[in-house]
Amino acid sequence: MSGISTNTEPFVKDVRREISDVDSQLVALVNKRLKLVAKLKRYKEEHGIGFVDLAREEWMLQYLQRANRGPLSAEGLAELYHELLDLTKREVARG
Repeated sequence: MSGISTNTEPFVKDVRREISDVDSQLVALVNKRLKLVAKLKRYKEEHGIGFVDLAREEWMLQYLQRANRGPLSAEGLAELYHELLDLTKREVARG
């Protein structure tokens, strides 16, 4: 133990700042995704099209898995994507 507080360590502060920036970007992207999904849902409802498209969801997961360069594992990506889908459906239903 070096005795240096991690709260004042420049490297730690810099990396934490980068993590905070990425987290802010993630929130902005999720919000953008929610707006697009709500727009799509409205269109589908107006045209009598079912909202959930399981084939599209599976295709998208496969597409993302092919595009993923890591370090996120295929299993982690699947978990993240399914959580995002579930969250999106809940949020749009609240909307």
